[in-house]
Amino acid sequence: MKSHRIPRRQFMRQSALAGAGLSLLSLSNIRCMLGSDHPYLDTIGLQVYTVRDQLEQDPNGTLKAIADFGYQQVELMDTRQLATLKPIANDLGMEVNSSFMLWTSLTGNWHLVPDEKDQQYNFDRVLEDASKAGINHLVFGYLNKGERDTLDQYKSHCDKLNEAGAKAKAAGIQLCYHNHSFEFEPIEGKVPFELLIERLDPSAVQFELDVFWAALGGYDPVQLLERIGDRTRLLHLKDLQAGTPTIYDEGAVPKDAFKELGNGNINLKEVIAMAQKVDIKYCFVEQDQSPDPINSIGESIHYMQLG
Repeated sequence: MKSHRIPRRQFMRQSALAGAGLSLLSLSNIRCMLGSDHPYLDTIGLQVYTVRDQLEQDPNGTLKAIADFGYQQVELMDTRQLATLKPIANDLGMEVNSSFMLWTSLTGNWHLVPDEKDQQYNFDRVLEDASKAGINHLVFGYLNKGERDTLDQYKSHCDKLNEAGAKAKAAGIQLCYHNHSFEFEPIEGKVPFELLIERLDPSAVQFELDVFWAALGGYDPVQLLERIGDRTRLLHLKDLQAGTPTIYDEGAVPKDAFKELGNGNINLKEVIAMAQKVDIKYCFVEQDQSPDPINSIGESIHYMQLG
């Protein structure tokens, strides 16, 4: 079925209404717009970190807005959200197949997160919550400053990830490593991401490649995806402001560097084509920073719909 463009003014109005839980752009209307052969629209997801503030204020209304735009699933920020948010998402017709986990549950460096109240939340409990919820992907998504300074630290993390990945696999769950840009900054003459490729056991740990962070770290995401595609199960789609230099420190990235899909310089069409070629399971839209997150997630899925 041929896609039909929505005038930008109308689309922006619908996006704003969605933020109030009053979207005119219903799921059925969206489905009528989609081409039957358009990649990943049948499963397109949103990483809810994009709308974290809205989700905290109004979980029901925020998840409804996500569903109304046509997202088919959400990826959660923490397995401790599964018990409350997964039922709401499911009632709205969205699946929850993937969740990030509290990284310290695996690294054990609780002194780096002194504000964390549940410092007994270890990986066994993470896996228990993930199994109980019935998700099929678990994502290790971050390393704090202080646990990524040396290659020996990365080697230790790889050992723990391999062990955890084997446990997850036994429970029917795929553990994935999600990158930022700091893994691409050379340490002692070695790029840590290259070390991850070498030391992570593909049978236990796969990747969730974030194309924005890879590009920000100086790597071409299409070439990287082609290279490690058979070890990559999930993909984070976001766009990068043209002219942004290589930045390894995630805390130093300007907020306006994060762009809606199609508004930056990442060749997303090639990314999607390569994702199909290497058989990526799920794609998730994410935009870490936005002055209007609800509008941003609408613009990004609209880009996907227009192909």
